Amino acid sequence: MNSPPDVLATLVARFDSGPFDAPGGRARIRLGVRGHGTWDATVRGSRVRLSDAQPGRRPDAEIIGDPRAWERLEADVGSALEERAAGRLVFRGSLHVGVGFLAAVGGMRNGPESRLRLSRVRTRNGRLAIVEAGQGPPVVMLHGLGGTKGSFMPTISALAPSHRAIAVDLPGFGDSDKPLPAAYDAPFFARWVVGLLDALDIERAHFLGHSMGGRVALELGMSHADRVDSLTLMTPSLAWLRERRFAGYLRLLRPELGLLQVAPRSVVEAFVRRAVPGANDGWAAVGVDEFLRAYLTPRGRVAFYAAARNIYLEESEEFWDRLAALSHRTLFLWGRRDTLVPIGFARHVRNVLPAAEHVELDCGHVPQFERPAQAHAAIAAFLRGAPVHGGRARSRAGRSALRAQSGRG
Repeated sequence: MNSPPDVLATLVARFDSGPFDAPGGRARIRLGVRGHGTWDATVRGSRVRLSDAQPGRRPDAEIIGDPRAWERLEADVGSALEERAAGRLVFRGSLHVGVGFLAAVGGMRNGPESRLRLSRVRTRNGRLAIVEAGQGPPVVMLHGLGGTKGSFMPTISALAPSHRAIAVDLPGFGDSDKPLPAAYDAPFFARWVVGLLDALDIERAHFLGHSMGGRVALELGMSHADRVDSLTLMTPSLAWLRERRFAGYLRLLRPELGLLQVAPRSVVEAFVRRAVPGANDGWAAVGVDEFLRAYLTPRGRVAFYAAARNIYLEESEEFWDRLAALSHRTLFLWGRRDTLVPIGFARHVRNVLPAAEHVELDCGHVPQFERPAQAHAAIAAFLRGAPVHGGRARSRAGRSALRAQSGRG
């Protein structure tokens, strides 16, 4: 074997299986040091072996970094996000395995409580994959359609100093179970999240939901109010207000058709990478990898199609009537350039929830990546109970005016 740099040998030698979780108890992580080469760390149970990379074998995860990035990880695994943001560290493949490996070998400058912990929690409904860090009041983070817990990596880092930050792969996505048959609607997801709270012995939590995860967080507030301390909704999916022209056709299509993959994997992957801006760089590349890992499985496709179908077909009047009864402290974060959930939805929310707080950011649909400093500052202030930029929204018209609106936003 070609001798790896000392920093890799040191990291692998101190592997701690505690925060690491690999499906089936084994994993292959490809480690690259720019200018020096690549090696494979093969994990089996609590043991890890470092060997020359085998190009013919596809690793579960790949981590490529500059020598300086690896040296910083040796001292403090918390630097991983900074190194990635600066382009000195690249993650590909399974984030659950890759980040878990770093957590198992990296240094902990801020103490053991700062360490990322990867696990799959067995609940009464099935297994849910999570990543968590920090101690204190729990904040549970719920991702959007096609996303995974990886979409909250910057947010975990921002909140872990003051909270127990927990990001979840919702059922059907990421490394969580993908049951069939299953509804994959907001009440279904909410029941699984409550099961997770019970499995973790958490009585109540703050919830932070992005896009579809925002709709799930709202469902928790409406159907499981006693388990919710507060709600933060980032560009949340909400029931449409205008006529849905394709609703009739969509009701005839069954998500189970996703069990068949008509297009070859190479075609699907190429289409997704062309459709997502920056799909080969940074966290966008990680997100695409995570999406494809699930979507390219039959159960993952069914879950994706079912969840998307339910978002489109949700009954508008029923949703907005139920939302009016929400009584928790609530913060909405909107992107002024969001084309998926237009900011025009904010005025409808203000009509129904006059006590809710609102923050508008100059970004699109993913504030935690596009405007992380502003988004995380607003979330942290809200969780502390402090006023956030934008203040409390004033009520304008009643729900009768809401129903008169015909446009989506």
